[in-house]
Amino acid sequence: MQSGSCEPRGPAHPGIFPTGEAGKSDHQPADHSMDFPVSVVLPAGGTGERTGLQTPKQFCSFLGRPLISYTIQAFERVSWIQSIMVVVAKESMDLMTDIIQRFQHRKVRVVPGGSTRHRSICNGVLALGEGDEERPKVVIIHDAVRPFVEEDFLYKITMAAKEQGAAGAIRPLVSTVIATTSEGYLDHSLERAKYRASEMPQGFTYDVIYQAYQRCSESDFEFGTECLHLALQYCGTNAKLIQGPPTLWKVTYKRDLAAAESIIKESLSQSACVITGGSAQAVTLAEALQKAAGALDMELDVIPDLMGENVRYLLKEWNFIQVSVNPSSLSEVEAILTDLEAANRALLHPLVVIWVHLSISDELSVSGRAVEQAAIMDLASKAAKLHNILLYGIQLHQSKDSECWERSVLRVAEITSALIRDRSPALVGQLLQA
Repeated sequence: MQSGSCEPRGPAHPGIFPTGEAGKSDHQPADHSMDFPVSVVLPAGGTGERTGLQTPKQFCSFLGRPLISYTIQAFERVSWIQSIMVVVAKESMDLMTDIIQRFQHRKVRVVPGGSTRHRSICNGVLALGEGDEERPKVVIIHDAVRPFVEEDFLYKITMAAKEQGAAGAIRPLVSTVIATTSEGYLDHSLERAKYRASEMPQGFTYDVIYQAYQRCSESDFEFGTECLHLALQYCGTNAKLIQGPPTLWKVTYKRDLAAAESIIKESLSQSACVITGGSAQAVTLAEALQKAAGALDMELDVIPDLMGENVRYLLKEWNFIQVSVNPSSLSEVEAILTDLEAANRALLHPLVVIWVHLSISDELSVSGRAVEQAAIMDLASKAAKLHNILLYGIQLHQSKDSECWERSVLRVAEITSALIRDRSPALVGQLLQA
């Protein structure tokens, strides 16, 4: 392996963020489980010199949230990971503790790092063996500044580490790697096809990574950066190397922070959960919307309610569409808002709730429309102020003409997509006509 430029160096879209499964969107959780304990070590003690910023990049904020918080959340959403050990510089302990409390992170412990990368990772590994919690069978080591890690790939790394003792992500090299003389001239180049870039995450059985750090030299601690090399040199464990997805890119430079922010903004608008309440007419409309939204590159999941297994949407989804049929009532929307409040999410970005009211009467009186508008405006005002939720309304009239109906459904899909994409405060509480 050879650390170096890999394809793509620039951002690759991870699909739905914060976590996703390879080939799946985040709102379709992978069916993985483990019958052994798995923990994570996140070294986060870097100074971020290459970003050119005073704040270390793992603590730089975008969309109101520090980068490291996104990475932690990606692991928290993997049900089979039991704990996350974040290793930070001693002077950042209070800051990291505040981040954990402010954004309601779970499964997380913070330990002070060392003067080098290996010393910090070693501190994290040792801390996993302390306390009352069961010692992990497998330890995943990952960079705190790689927020777009996918559960499917974590599963592959974990299973390979359990079977082989060690496993790591690799990516193809793009740039040719060369060696230079001390005078600054070309010495030789490596044949690019034979080498790969070593990436994160990496996985180890606890015994292998623990023994590797117990046996390695001071020179390794001071100058080394590759954990897989330590496992091979000091434990004789030859790591299984797995081709990683392009989403494993690392936030290294200032431009990468802007790219990560752009990816998250885009990913927030790619899916929504449609709730029908079980009404046959609502289900018919929801399925029509689902088809129309697909043409707009937006994925809709249609469910009857947010009970039972569907409760998971309250923790994973950022956009909700409630389809209601006459008689008009906002009680179903109020129920969604209550459920979201009970879920106690740390709402780092505004959630979007869209009330789609299907009117099956021939016409709605002016006074009736005014009452609906006032009611949704009042509810939207409370939701925005108290819960960081943007509430919008769309009214759709039932049409017996099939072509007219299809155009109306497409119009609703277009409005919905635009509201979710733009998250416009100006339209909050408005009852739009489709």
